[in-house]
Amino acid sequence: MITERAAESFRRIFEKAALTRLVVQPGDRCEVIVQGQAPHAQTAERAVILTISSIVFRLMLVLHVQDNARSRAYYLREDSAVSFDDSFLEVANLCAGAINQELLRDFPDLGMSTPYVLGPQCELHFDSMKPDYLCRFAVDVGGDAEGEVAPVRLAATLCVCTDATLDFATEIDMAEAGGGELELF
Repeated sequence: MITERAAESFRRIFEKAALTRLVVQPGDRCEVIVQGQAPHAQTAERAVILTISSIVFRLMLVLHVQDNARSRAYYLREDSAVSFDDSFLEVANLCAGAINQELLRDFPDLGMSTPYVLGPQCELHFDSMKPDYLCRFAVDVGGDAEGEVAPVRLAATLCVCTDATLDFATEIDMAEAGGGELELF
């Protein structure tokens, strides 16, 4: 079981991570829209999965991204020698790392997986895990204020499973959020 304040903390931690790490450049536009438990309106051909585990809980972050011209233009920029998959996997890893950093304040025993790619149907099996918290988001990154350049639409899901009652409250300071550097291996 996850308390209301723990659920709110997970939501806010994800929102901060998305705003700072799903963008390519600090200051790029990013809007996170909470969709609750409703299924994603639009699925992508791939789902990037990352897990963060502690003694108390297991968190799965699923990011759906379309491999299309708009996504490539935003995440690869110009003259990139890196593939789209490698570039987006690193962005996903940075996002999960930011979530991990926030959670370390309350849970010092965390481990984080490397990102891996599955088909979008993987979320059909979440119910079998009996999650204690499940929240879906639409995330629009990039684009311009005038609406002439459309943003890239990502779908994200946070799924948390626990074996015990989980109650914590994390203070999120959006002012301290800085952009991460894109580091490719």
